[in-house]
Amino acid sequence: MKKVISVVGARPNFMKVAPIHKAFQKYKNSITHLICHTGQHYDEKMSKVFFDDLELPKPHFYLGIGSGSHAEQTAKVMMEFEKILLQEKPDLVIVVGDVNSTIACSLTASKLHIKVAHVEAGLRSFDMKMPEEINRILTDRISDFLFVTEKSGLENLKHEGVPDEKVFFTGNVMIDSLNNYIEKAKSSPVMKELGLEPGKFVLMTMHRPSNVDSETQLKSLVNLISSVSQKRKIVFPVHPRTRKNLENFNLILQLNSNVILTDPIGYLDFINLIKNAELILTDSGGIQEESTFLGIQCITLRTTTERPVTVDVGTNLLIGDDFNLAEKAALENLNGKIKKGSIPDLWDGKAAERITEVLSGKI
Repeated sequence: MKKVISVVGARPNFMKVAPIHKAFQKYKNSITHLICHTGQHYDEKMSKVFFDDLELPKPHFYLGIGSGSHAEQTAKVMMEFEKILLQEKPDLVIVVGDVNSTIACSLTASKLHIKVAHVEAGLRSFDMKMPEEINRILTDRISDFLFVTEKSGLENLKHEGVPDEKVFFTGNVMIDSLNNYIEKAKSSPVMKELGLEPGKFVLMTMHRPSNVDSETQLKSLVNLISSVSQKRKIVFPVHPRTRKNLENFNLILQLNSNVILTDPIGYLDFINLIKNAELILTDSGGIQEESTFLGIQCITLRTTTERPVTVDVGTNLLIGDDFNLAEKAALENLNGKIKKGSIPDLWDGKAAERITEVLSGKI
């Protein structure tokens, strides 16, 4: 029996590992697939919700790392994950995405001469101020198998000199999860609970340091919410980082009855909200992909995106980090100036099947 360990660190990783775990069941007579949760982002309630929503087994290993600086978090994950690798001696480690656990676990495995597969390889924002960009580049450099979600990833890896035999264009595992759970998400009570009508509200998420760590930016964010909420209800699950900074700067978000603030929301509930939104305002990577697949209008408040296919082919508008421009674009969108889009190549719900098929013949 071959042994594979997949790593989840932050919540977006769960949606990427769930379809891979499911696809590995086809090979259960020859491959044992185990899950290691580093606990990099750990909120017991939300973590459990995501595991339950995605029908993932209880993690086989839990490292309990918690928060800390980038250096502390990366170092702690490496120290604890090394113990797991020495004990389990897996044939392969799978890392997904671009969080600190991704680089920490790939580095630890690589130094122990254990093969590494990176799912979502080749994505680049070309913004080295983003810690995620550093994680992506370094993980790709030391991985043995690179699974790519969009054609820009193929071009980036070729430009960086990665040998073709390491690279596989397999599609997007985030879309696998979306495909798998879209029907189940329809039964979520979240729309009723929040008093929303389909196609008549704006969904917002905002958590990146460039948007929420500065008092000036946060004041602009409050103004944006105030303006958009004059036209539509606006649902804003508030990230802990954003909430903390709003409190630090004494800024009030609850401006009127059209502004609906919530705690972070589980996967099925959130998919239901994306599917029913008229417009999404975000700085998240994954939501750019999910909105493109579902054909929902999305305005991304960032200067760069590592997912350019959502702009080139999909419904995503990359507006920059000027909230005044975002306000203008949002109001124009709500007045009917919408962007037509289509679904990118291989975003068909079968990426995990392709990935596991490749790996089953290589490990």
